[in-house]
Amino acid sequence: MLKDKIRQLARELQANAISQRRHLHTHPELSYKEFQTAAFIEAQLTAIGLPFERMANTGVVALVTGRKSASDAVVALRADIDALPIQELNEVTYRSANPGVMHACGHDVHTSSLLSTAAILTQMQSDFSGTVKFIFQPAEELIPGGASMMIREGVLQNPKPDYVLGQHTMPELEAGKVGFRGGRYMASNDEIFITVKGKGSHGAMPYLGIDPVVIACHIITGLQQIVSRRANPMMPSVLSFGKMTANGATNVIPDEVRIEGTFRSMDETWRKSALDKIRKMAVSIAEGMEADCIVDIQQGYPVLINDDALTAAARAHAIEFLGQENVVDLDIWMAAEDFAYYSHAAEACFYRLGVRNETRGIISGLHTATFDADEKCLETGPGLMTYLALKTLGN
Repeated sequence: MLKDKIRQLARELQANAISQRRHLHTHPELSYKEFQTAAFIEAQLTAIGLPFERMANTGVVALVTGRKSASDAVVALRADIDALPIQELNEVTYRSANPGVMHACGHDVHTSSLLSTAAILTQMQSDFSGTVKFIFQPAEELIPGGASMMIREGVLQNPKPDYVLGQHTMPELEAGKVGFRGGRYMASNDEIFITVKGKGSHGAMPYLGIDPVVIACHIITGLQQIVSRRANPMMPSVLSFGKMTANGATNVIPDEVRIEGTFRSMDETWRKSALDKIRKMAVSIAEGMEADCIVDIQQGYPVLINDDALTAAARAHAIEFLGQENVVDLDIWMAAEDFAYYSHAAEACFYRLGVRNETRGIISGLHTATFDADEKCLETGPGLMTYLALKTLGN
C-alpha cells in the first residue's frame, strides 16, 4: 500500500533527517541572511538528484513529477529556513555555534522534514502522478516576510500549484501527533511605533515642560479601548505594547518618548479600521495634551485562512496515516505567520506538528532560549507530508 511504503521510507530516512536538522540547528542564520542555509539545502537536493532554482536571494525551489500517469495537478509544500536573534541555553551537542542566533521556532525541523519529504518522493516517482513543488522560504520571522518576496518573484507560477501545504512545530503537542483547524487560524500582525514629542524639564518643575512620559501612558491606556470597546468581541483582537523608551532620569523629564507594540486581528476589514483608529486616537490624545505625535505603522502578515475543504481532507488523510488518536483539532492562534500570504493566493492548509516529550524535558515554548524538538517528529513530519501531498494530488 502507498502509506506502508511511505512509512518505511520515512523510517529509513529519519537518521539522515536528524543529521540534517542538527546541522541546521548548529548553524542558524537570521532572516534575509540565510546564505549558508540555502547552500546546504541545495547540496542536499543535489545529492538526491533534484534540480533547483534560487529565488528571493536565499530561497530555494525544487520540483518532482510523478511518472505513474500524466497529470496537471500540482501541490506545493513549504518550509521556512530562518532563525531568531536568541542566545541558546540548551546543553546539547547540536547547540547553536552562532552567538545570539538560534533556531527557536523549529524552522530547522521544517527544513529537514521537507528535505526528507523530497527524498521520499524522489524514490517514489513511479508510484504517483502529478507534480510536487518544494518551497524552502527565507525570512518568515521578519516583516515584510519571505513569502511575499517569493510570491512576487513567481514561486506560485510555472507551474502554478492547486494547493499549498505547510507544517509548523507545536511544543504543546506530543511528538507523533498533529493538529488541524479549518478557516481562520492565525492572526494578522502589524507593528506600531509611536513617538510622543513634548518639552523636557526638571522633574521637580513639570509645569515648565510638556511631559511626554505621562502623555505616552495616556496613549497606551486610551488605545486599549479600541479593542475593549470598538472591536466585535466575537472576532479576537490583541493590542500590546512591549517597549517604552524615555531617556530621562529620576529628576529629568525627557523631550520625547517612543513606544512600540503589535496589533493582531482575525479579520482584514476590522484590521484596516483598527489601524486607522490607532493612528487617529494617538495623535488626538497627544494634541489634546499639547504634544506632537508621530505614528508609524508597519503592516505585516495578513490573517492566515486555511481552506475548509482542503483542511478537512488533510485531517482525514492524517487520520488514515497516523490514526485517530494522533490527530487533534486546534483553536485559533493569535501568533502570526507569513504562510498567510500563500493562503490568500491559493487553497492552503497550515497544520501543526507535535514535538513535545515531557519525559526528556522537551517542553519549552516557541521563541524561547530552551526550545527543542523530540526528533521522533522527523519520522512523523516527512511521512505525513508525503502522504498528504500524494492524496491531495489524487493518488
